[in-house]
Amino acid sequence: MHLFGEAVSTSTLFFLILALGLALSFEFVNGFHDTANAVATVIYTHSLKPTVAVVWSGCWNLIGVLTSSGGVAFSVVALLPVELVLNVGSGAGFAMVFALLLSAIIWNLGTWWLGLPASSSHTLVGAIMGVGLANSMLTPGHVFGEGVNWAKAADVFKSLLISPVVGFVCAGLLLLLCKAFVRRKDLYEAPEPGKAPPLWIRSLLVFTCTGVSFAHGSNDGQKGMGLIVLILVGILPGVYALNPTAQPEDIAVIVQNAQAAAPFLDARAPLMQVHGQDSVDELSDFMKPSGKPGDRFWDSLAGKDHDIIDQLSGKQSFRELSAEQRKSLRRDIYLMGESINKLDKNKLITDPAEIKALKSLSSSLGAQTKFIPTWVKVAVALALGIGTMVGWKRIVVTVGEKIGKEHMTYAQGASAELVAMTTILVADHYNLPVSTTHVLSSGVAGTMAANRSGLQMDTLRNLLLAWVLTLPVCVLLGAGIFSGSFYVLFHVIGVK
Repeated sequence: MHLFGEAVSTSTLFFLILALGLALSFEFVNGFHDTANAVATVIYTHSLKPTVAVVWSGCWNLIGVLTSSGGVAFSVVALLPVELVLNVGSGAGFAMVFALLLSAIIWNLGTWWLGLPASSSHTLVGAIMGVGLANSMLTPGHVFGEGVNWAKAADVFKSLLISPVVGFVCAGLLLLLCKAFVRRKDLYEAPEPGKAPPLWIRSLLVFTCTGVSFAHGSNDGQKGMGLIVLILVGILPGVYALNPTAQPEDIAVIVQNAQAAAPFLDARAPLMQVHGQDSVDELSDFMKPSGKPGDRFWDSLAGKDHDIIDQLSGKQSFRELSAEQRKSLRRDIYLMGESINKLDKNKLITDPAEIKALKSLSSSLGAQTKFIPTWVKVAVALALGIGTMVGWKRIVVTVGEKIGKEHMTYAQGASAELVAMTTILVADHYNLPVSTTHVLSSGVAGTMAANRSGLQMDTLRNLLLAWVLTLPVCVLLGAGIFSGSFYVLFHVIGVK
């Protein structure tokens, strides 16, 4: 049968449906697990009825996903072992996708059932680390631990560790500033049972709920997008190996930039250019977290540059290439672009003209592999939005009543959400995944401390326990599920 114009077997279609179903299930669970934080204040303060609040939040999550840049999606993908990204259509690639998604779903459902605001970002990062570690153990010739991009993981950890501290401190300070400059007694009172606040307070809380919902969609929604694109590349490479919406001028720019970079690369290649699998192996070794330029690195980079020029010169569309050629070209483009990015990040090139030429090439190459199809955005947006509309109550009760010893006031809820919204949007700008859950719950705790309302240590202990356990548990889940899926796909089903 044919799908999107590409011939697929029944087994391939089965894997596609299963993988997409898991990815959208992850976003659905993410919706009712994380976004309960966004609606907690408006529901708890009676600013909006629960049904209206979750539908409103779901719609703004949807808008956040649809308007997102995709940068966070590929920051998450960059954590994956390079050989699995390059061979995502193999049995190991399928095992990776299933392990990541199942681990995240299992942990999110477990913490939701216990009413604990745990982080979907931590969950996914832990599963990725587990997959990387298991892959390095199962693949011959690999050193244990080299399957994890530790440098990129460190950047993500920093954002996940710092954001709760920012939430706690900034929300507390914002509440104190509010008390100093806004002298309205009703703003600092706990909600009366069944009674809506004054219109101006209600408007403020609806605004902050809207902002957190939009920010959550724009950041968290991208994590599933990146995995779905990998699924599509692995199963339907003829359609999705390279950006299907690329225009003739986009291809012309790649050729132009590759030709501009060629003199610099040729000058660094003292031996003859390296092509084929030898160049792939050389650049793949460099892309490993501990990789350094080998003896034939520059020869391989120069060879890949000329390969790209030869394949794309005179082409008006990627459809002029066969499915196998597109898959091979994607691999070459990915290795070329990421190698240049690593060279630049590690300051291994210093000549300004060379840096400019290579970065221009990397940028034009990245646009053809780092893309999110519109229908993927819509599907993720709907899954996240619908998820927001169910299962919210357990987390809302924890956020509203169980963090502080006194009930949350209007000002506390608004301060926590304003800080959460701002923090997530700033992280989104820098393509960093952060935890909506941690930022908001720590923000509520910060306002309780600033207000001297007291903190419920049992709840904080449980939150801290979930925060500490998420990473190691998900590493173990990811490694275990990957190993099991790897065995089944290779030895039982026979997927190579």
